Amino acid sequence: MLTSATAALKPANVEKKWIVIDAQDAVVGRLASFIAMRLRGKHKPDYTPHVDSGDYVIVINADKVHYTGKKLTDKIFYWHTGHPGGVKQRTMGQILGGKYPERVLTKAVERMLPKESPLARAQMTHLRIYAGSEHPHEAQSPEVIDFKALSRKNVRSV
Repeated sequence: MLTSATAALKPANVEKKWIVIDAQDAVVGRLASFIAMRLRGKHKPDYTPHVDSGDYVIVINADKVHYTGKKLTDKIFYWHTGHPGGVKQRTMGQILGGKYPERVLTKAVERMLPKESPLARAQMTHLRIYAGSEHPHEAQSPEVIDFKALSRKNVRSV
């Protein structure tokens, strides 16, 4: 009987790159799915699900992302403080206008990775999100990816 052996990627053979994505005017859902695919390594031909083969992703201008529809006012995030009656809520617009606007994109990417696994937690550590246009990773000489040019649906003007 003939069997073809598929070569599985070993963690020692992984080559990681650094990429930079400018998130200005990008649609959050499309950007988050692109980032999640890059973090997992699904864009590579030697993708192996149980190996962390993704790239390091740097996102700049995370405070200038856009949403389609009325998500800025209608999408509400809830959390509980742990005290009686401690349910808190905040809209997407309040988070983007607040102190840490990059958390919106972080949560979107986190929810597109496998749930509660050590591999997903390790892959999330390879994501760096900055609200401004500057980042401290020039020494890694990251490759710039023009996310907006990949599809006209990736960009939403006001």
